[in-house]
Amino acid sequence: MSTSAISNPPAQSKPSFDDGEHGEGHHITGGIPKLALGAIGVCYGDIGTSPLYAMKEVFIGHHKLAVDPLHIFGVLSLIFWSLLLVVTLKYIFIILRADNKGEGGSLALLAMIQRRTGGGRWGASLVMLGVLATALFFGDCMITPAISVLSAVEGLVVVESGFAPFVLPISVGILIALFMIQSRGTDMIGRFFGPIMTVYFIVLAGLGILSIVERPDILWAMNPMWAWRFIEHDPKLAFLALGSVVLALTGAEALYADMGHFGRRPIQAAWVWLVFPALLLNYAGQAALLLHTPSAVENPFFLMAHEDWRLPLVILATAATVIASQAVITGAFSVVQQAVQLGLMPRLKIEHTSASALGQIYVPTVNWALMIMVGLLVLTFRESSNLAAAYGIAVTGTMFITTCMLGVLVFRVWNWPKWVAVPALTLFLIVDSLYLASNLTKVPDGGWVPLLVALVAFTLLTTWAKGRQLMIARMKEAAMPIKVFVSSAANSATRVAGTAVFMTSTPDGVPHALLHNLKHNKVLHERVILLTVKIMDVPYVEEEIRCRLEDLGEGFHRLVVKYGFMQEPDVPAALARLTGCGPAFKMMDTSFFLARQTLLPSARPGMAIWREKLFAWMLRNAESAMEFFRLPTNRVVELGSQVEI
Repeated sequence: MSTSAISNPPAQSKPSFDDGEHGEGHHITGGIPKLALGAIGVCYGDIGTSPLYAMKEVFIGHHKLAVDPLHIFGVLSLIFWSLLLVVTLKYIFIILRADNKGEGGSLALLAMIQRRTGGGRWGASLVMLGVLATALFFGDCMITPAISVLSAVEGLVVVESGFAPFVLPISVGILIALFMIQSRGTDMIGRFFGPIMTVYFIVLAGLGILSIVERPDILWAMNPMWAWRFIEHDPKLAFLALGSVVLALTGAEALYADMGHFGRRPIQAAWVWLVFPALLLNYAGQAALLLHTPSAVENPFFLMAHEDWRLPLVILATAATVIASQAVITGAFSVVQQAVQLGLMPRLKIEHTSASALGQIYVPTVNWALMIMVGLLVLTFRESSNLAAAYGIAVTGTMFITTCMLGVLVFRVWNWPKWVAVPALTLFLIVDSLYLASNLTKVPDGGWVPLLVALVAFTLLTTWAKGRQLMIARMKEAAMPIKVFVSSAANSATRVAGTAVFMTSTPDGVPHALLHNLKHNKVLHERVILLTVKIMDVPYVEEEIRCRLEDLGEGFHRLVVKYGFMQEPDVPAALARLTGCGPAFKMMDTSFFLARQTLLPSARPGMAIWREKLFAWMLRNAESAMEFFRLPTNRVVELGSQVEI
């Protein structure tokens, strides 16, 4: 019933009512230190757990490197400059400024560009890029919990080799427990995320410093010449090594997607003052250990710690990976909510797990699907090293797409001068392209997994968006002008007491449910509301500009209720606050009429028959509009019709 600002970008002309563009969005309360602590717990879990496996995979992954000074210095130099250029410069200081009224992420960025530019000749391409980034994100959501938890539990083998048979069952058990508690909400658990991750990052830094003291010369690796010497010595091996070096950057996209929870400045402060220094010190410490003891390459993260402290470190690292996994799962729920609201996915059951915490939601379908896929990944790949081969393609693909969308933003929206924009974008595109190309070499070794997931997700997203567009167009073809209907039906039909609300996806024409009701029941209510819920391309629409009411005469009114793509529609609440169309609404005197379409695939131009059948299946399994719009269950009447697409 909602209309999509993504698939139907607004025209350049001024709208007849305020669409929320000039509103302030939602407000984030709290000082920067408090919010930064929360950001450490939620935003930095993924990238913070990368030291568990990144350095190890560079040297003993699918493209092994000699553990000698040239390669150790070269790899550390690549990690340092990648964190500096990609995460710090590109994401922390540039992309975080691209907020859609406080919200970030690929879909929020896409919606903002569409709104500010009106789409233009690049509109369709931008939509495809945004949808592809969303599809790749789902592939990343499956691998992150699997590789993070598995790599942490593998630390038990460093403590005692006899633990090896228990690594897999313990990892699966932790992951199942994590998904099982999602329905209870993470509000209470989330309060401990920040402090635990702060301790974790302090431990990362401490371990690194203790190791660097043994070989302080490792700090010379910050010189980019070491990266160049590595590349010059063996260009092919250096290119392949980028596929593992990028593991140190995983989670960068999450910083942008989670911006709406904490704001830009707290996320920046957390990175600059704690996370970035801790990561650099830990990677430098692992490199120093490898200089001193090359055999430690089997698991340099845990072997940095003294033998007596390894078990507590495994426990702390496991807690950190659970937190990182929780952040990814929560991110998946948020992205699904945005996609549903923007018309890219069918309605799904979305539950709010906190009355006060915005964004605390639970999507059962997504939760159980993720649990099954993550469990299959762990049981299939069995070791974090094997999973590392599948990891990175989705991440680098999303990074590359974000840079492409950033290019449109800096030229069309921010209007940067070319002498600034061109060099910056060229640098980012070259780096992202190299990382993506290197990761594509992993496809035969497991990289096909996230690509397959992304392909399935992309097909579902585009099929739903296109099918919905076709269905609305077909229904418009048979629609009757409202003025003609009101003048002809108002005096001919019997009027009965009460209010009838007819839900319609388009704010013009006569709803099919109204035509069917009049045809079969031959009555009209005293007050008839033609209601369209419209999802705007801004995250939040303020209460005072939510409703637009139009009097059509003879007791008919057209009502458009607007929500942001981060808000949950609540039709009864909107009606309760409505004035200007007669007496206050009473739910016991109000009937809600919904049209349920049965799709008939046909050979008409639009989509392939198999996609039409897929769209019909998705429509049948979508959540009822009654639940999605919070309509009272005992006041809803559904009227069916058949539509050819």
